[in-house]
Amino acid sequence: MKNVEDLKQQFHVLWSVLDERARRITAATEALSFGYGGVSSVSRASGLSRQTITQGIREIKAGLSDISGRVRHHGAGRKSIAISDPNILSALEKIIDCQTRGDPQSPLRWICKSTRAIACALGKKKHPVSHTKVAQMLHELNYSLQSNRKTEEGEDHPDRDAQFRHINASVKKYLAQNFPVISVDTKKKELVGNYANDGQQWLPAKEPVKVQGHNFPNPEVPRAYPYGIYDFGRNSGFVNIGTDHDTGEFAVASIRGWWRAEGIKLYPKTRELLITADGGGSNGSRLRIWKFELQKLADQTGLSISVCHFPPGTSKWNKIEHRLFSFITSNWRGEPLRDYETIVKLIANTTTAKGLKVKCRLDRRKYATGRKISDEEMKQINIARNKFHGEWNYTIKPRVLNG
Repeated sequence: MKNVEDLKQQFHVLWSVLDERARRITAATEALSFGYGGVSSVSRASGLSRQTITQGIREIKAGLSDISGRVRHHGAGRKSIAISDPNILSALEKIIDCQTRGDPQSPLRWICKSTRAIACALGKKKHPVSHTKVAQMLHELNYSLQSNRKTEEGEDHPDRDAQFRHINASVKKYLAQNFPVISVDTKKKELVGNYANDGQQWLPAKEPVKVQGHNFPNPEVPRAYPYGIYDFGRNSGFVNIGTDHDTGEFAVASIRGWWRAEGIKLYPKTRELLITADGGGSNGSRLRIWKFELQKLADQTGLSISVCHFPPGTSKWNKIEHRLFSFITSNWRGEPLRDYETIVKLIANTTTAKGLKVKCRLDRRKYATGRKISDEEMKQINIARNKFHGEWNYTIKPRVLNG
């Protein structure tokens, strides 16, 4: 008869190639061969509990054919942590919000803690969990592990975190009063035609979509300029597909289109609008045409339009990036954007489990590039700059026009 040390060596060799059920049955077989005291001896040698070995013996006596090839009985195994601890996901989100740059309850969600540190913080809040389970839950919440990305702006601005806090405070203030808050930006320019689009989609085996062998089109190939507006309070998006140029005039025309199609219906009594935008591009903080066109929009709508720009190098934390654009990209992955109609339909059919709804329209108007706004025209803009970085934070109010 084998002794315990012999069994330890045997199990050490076998355990790496056996699944849970096979280990249980093997240990039970050895326990039966031992006779009296076999369960305890095999438990010490194998590391399996007496209960597990006893279960294996019952299965052998009942006949292995009754197990139907299952490793475990139906319903066995550890329950999902969301079932055993229903409040853990909300606790995790609160901890993540505490790690956003600036305000602890920031609408700008980007984490800078390791999964081990987050697991430790959850444990202190009576939610014991492993760091691997934290990583799994973060993926379920649509977070991903991302490396740093270089930017052209160089070093961080010394007031970057302070600007984040200012944006967060402004967003919460407006939302608390049921004023509209929108995040705006231009999505990456897209080629229109039978060109490869990043990503994969389910298709019949060995029947891939055939596209052009290169993505180096001539200037005559049409482009699409998706300008997006994401409504914080409604979790809804509006995308204006430009066909000409991405200019400051086009950016404000897109916001005007959102207001006429959506905003005025959702916020019929409001006289305030807050816009969070990148510091560059067609809605850049230094762009004269952007402010000039916003003044026209304020005059037309009667809205006082406040703008908060993100500091240099932080455009990816604009909420529209991960609440709208990322889902649009996911929805059309692997699908060639053959024409404008395809683009509009793919964007308009973008949804999420949390109820995101998107409307999309095609804008074929022409927007001239290189348009200059004179100093005299700039003086006519009714702008009030915030005491904290007035170049980033300002309000453009409607003018009282004569006649």
